[in-house]
Amino acid sequence: MVSPAPDASAPSASSAAASGAPAAQADPAAQADPAAQAETAAASAASATASVTVDDVRTAQKTLTGVARTTPMEGSRHLSSLVGSPVHLKCENLQRTGSFKLRGAYVRIAGLSPAERERGVVAASAGNHAQGVALAASLLGVASTVFMPEGAPLPKVAATRDYGAQVRLCGQVVDETLRAAQEYAHETGAVFIHPFDHPDVVAGQGTLGLEILEQCPEVRTIVVGVGGGGLIAGIAVAVKELRPDVRIVGVQAEGAAAYPPSLAAGEPVVLDSVSTMADGIKVGRPGDVPFGIVGSLVDEVRTVSEDALSSALLLCLERAKLVVEPAGASPVAALLSQPESFEGPVVAVLSGGNVDPLVMQRTLRHGMAAAGRYLWLRLRLTDRPGALAALLRELSVADANVLDVSHVRTDPRLGLDEVEVELHLETKGPEHCQDVAARLREAGYTVVLAR
Repeated sequence: MVSPAPDASAPSASSAAASGAPAAQADPAAQADPAAQAETAAASAASATASVTVDDVRTAQKTLTGVARTTPMEGSRHLSSLVGSPVHLKCENLQRTGSFKLRGAYVRIAGLSPAERERGVVAASAGNHAQGVALAASLLGVASTVFMPEGAPLPKVAATRDYGAQVRLCGQVVDETLRAAQEYAHETGAVFIHPFDHPDVVAGQGTLGLEILEQCPEVRTIVVGVGGGGLIAGIAVAVKELRPDVRIVGVQAEGAAAYPPSLAAGEPVVLDSVSTMADGIKVGRPGDVPFGIVGSLVDEVRTVSEDALSSALLLCLERAKLVVEPAGASPVAALLSQPESFEGPVVAVLSGGNVDPLVMQRTLRHGMAAAGRYLWLRLRLTDRPGALAALLRELSVADANVLDVSHVRTDPRLGLDEVEVELHLETKGPEHCQDVAARLREAGYTVVLAR
């Protein structure tokens, strides 16, 4: 377990905030002095980093023996060719419960006193953390209650129940669910298990960093998806102590990127809104504990677009034969977006694979569109029997799959003997799209629109 700070009687700023106590006010003179501000910020970062050490991570690793799997690391030929050096995928999507969350949850609950265990634990999550807490508590013989949003995917709700938790559906968004869980903890005395903002959780997630160094000792860059920051903070603590030369890069979705403005401000900043398909990293504010570590040890935090996320998920499925959720695919999205900016060998952490089938369907469709695998055509034909059949034969020869067909006969721009046909086609990629459109033009068809 993580050892307490030397002055255990003095509450930290994060613990004061969590308990509702007012934070200590800064000295007005120090606020006015830029040098004093810099010194205070440096001291705060050093204190946060010291809150979790590599020894804590090693202790966590022993605690997780026989509980968490040492997940495999797979090479990616396609990504290696793009980056120009070896790229390995750390497959934490194959971890028990389908994500890395079991590591931190188990270490946190294992560190509770007998009296705390007797009161049980409570958590709030829409998926991965819920399952991690449920299984960890069950393995340790601790009662668990997990609050989940009312719209949480049914497979994730069912899995959380199957792991032994009592599930309560409450609220429309995670923030509402979180408040309900904290109220429950206050009323019942159950211990609230935070998904990322606790030293034990950070130490547990850091065991992934030790595994990476053992499996790929020659690694030069580690790429990690970032939500609240617990995973990347833990990895940074473990790796930077043993291999300070390794570059650690965090990745956030553009619509939920709380770390860049927070790092610029020198303190956690709350985003006004968050929007991304990657619900596993859809967090509006960095955790206090991870923030200090990230600011001190992580080399860079960059952002990726929704198109890049969906393309990355598609690549993992098609090329690596791995089912990965959008948040877990965020490191791959960063590699696809700027492959030349990474020094290899590179390890990309696939942090989870708990993706709802309906979300996967939509994401894969989006990824295929982003990859140029769909073609929309609008053509004009002579309105006579057999004209459409002839067009479809031409598309068959071109090896294009027709997904949808629509006839338009009432457009005033059309001649009396004309009909406009809209086609939605599945193709093999951008070059094939161009070939299909060119073939139709060569066959004498009037292509009004091709995109």
